[in-house]
Amino acid sequence: MPGCRRASAGENGAVREDAATCDSAVTREGADASGRVRGRASATSRADDAPVVELRGVSCTAPDGSRILDDVSLSVRRGECVLLCGRSGMGKTTITKCVNGLIPQFEPAVERTGEVRVCGLDPAACEMYELALRVGSVFQNPKSQFFNLTSNDELAFGLEAAGVDAEVIERRVGETVRALRAERLLDRDVTKMSGGEKQSLVFASVDAMGPDVYVLDEPTANLDAEAARILHDHVASILARGKTVIVAEHRLHFMADLVDRALLVEGGRIVRELAPDELRALPASERERLGLRAVDPADVLALRCPPTPRPARALLERGLSLRGFSCSRAGRRAFPPVDLDVLRGAVAGVMGGNGVGKTTLLRAVAGLERATEGTVAFDGHPLDARARRRTCSLVMQDVNHQLFGDSVRSECELALGGAASDAAAERIAEVLSALDLELLPTRHPMALSGGQKQRLAVACALLARREVLLLDEPTSGLDFGHMVDVSRLVRRLAERGISIVVVTHDREFISRCCDSVYHMGD
Repeated sequence: MPGCRRASAGENGAVREDAATCDSAVTREGADASGRVRGRASATSRADDAPVVELRGVSCTAPDGSRILDDVSLSVRRGECVLLCGRSGMGKTTITKCVNGLIPQFEPAVERTGEVRVCGLDPAACEMYELALRVGSVFQNPKSQFFNLTSNDELAFGLEAAGVDAEVIERRVGETVRALRAERLLDRDVTKMSGGEKQSLVFASVDAMGPDVYVLDEPTANLDAEAARILHDHVASILARGKTVIVAEHRLHFMADLVDRALLVEGGRIVRELAPDELRALPASERERLGLRAVDPADVLALRCPPTPRPARALLERGLSLRGFSCSRAGRRAFPPVDLDVLRGAVAGVMGGNGVGKTTLLRAVAGLERATEGTVAFDGHPLDARARRRTCSLVMQDVNHQLFGDSVRSECELALGGAASDAAAERIAEVLSALDLELLPTRHPMALSGGQKQRLAVACALLARREVLLLDEPTSGLDFGHMVDVSRLVRRLAERGISIVVVTHDREFISRCCDSVYHMGD
């Protein structure tokens, strides 16, 4: 197919700086940010005894009285890489917010007790700018931390705010861009970047600051395989320079060879600590029971989806069909023309590098892009943009764009056209239960974790019962168990005769869900 190739899926207490533990690159010149590192010293040989990050008996309580964290204690030394893992919604992101000061500085409604020290500072009492010189954070949703419209301004923003000289800023940004091989991100409008490009830009802007502690929340959730490899190499580089990394991540194969310790978070508590060898040695059954993804990169690369036989012409008239389909933005094609057939009852995966147009393809199919070319048909009948909007349901990559209700239940009722009958309530309960959301019907959607928001958006799409379901990274931020839940629901929907297209970088999801995979290229 033009523009695509079809393949299998193989692919404040005292505010002071502790100079013994922290030496931010913003307060000194000449931090080396380039080069790839093939190996690194063990934590015991490169880590100081004094902790850089320390939590003692930390608990967090939400405004509704529910306990988010429960007596968490954690000590991280200079040069360590600590992985926070476990099922979605268990408190991993809340731990990172306690470290970077967002709790309680920017979320005062969350009551935090216990003691937190980061580079000798108390995040609850010091000025945020003091902490920001030492701690760099990459959030789960990259859009939530942009301050500028252009990528170049975003890369320089933190250094400018810290009062760094212009010449040093230019050099530091250049070093970071080269180290991350991120030249493609320069001179860009951030609003027109793909989700993966935004995530790469956020990491680059944080890395240019040269913090001593990196707090990363799902840093690879939107990255393609090549971008994840580049990030892996750079994390190895910063660890070799004695930086400290705390990462909450579900894609464990990305971090497996870098982690010094893995902490399993369950119900707001750290319930288990695993050494790297213990993490890799977990039997698949136990790992999956704990909600953990595959650890060995080779296992992920070996995953395949079943081969799909070439359908007869008569069958091609039943389902979604694209012919020479593309769209234009600012007078330029967003992606090469696509020919694609997705039968009723089939699930087609779409893979490709960040920025090649996968998300734009879904938006165009859903009738959300104006300038399109080629044809879209369903069951042999051509569909214009208005008809496609009636036929298709789209779950966006950033689900915050499509959550409008004041509770999980009301969000689901909106998907049903505002229906509040007994039958509607029964359907809602069934779908929420299948996606492990049945205990959260009164929770505000914006109070959910990233993975819970993702599952709620999927639930709403399922309730809408359209003929075509379009999913954009539906498992980003999901643990193993919830990824399996989504894959099962997608297969159940397909069995009802719906045509489903999934844009994803998640090979584990593809192997469980997709009948075929199409690779989009530049």
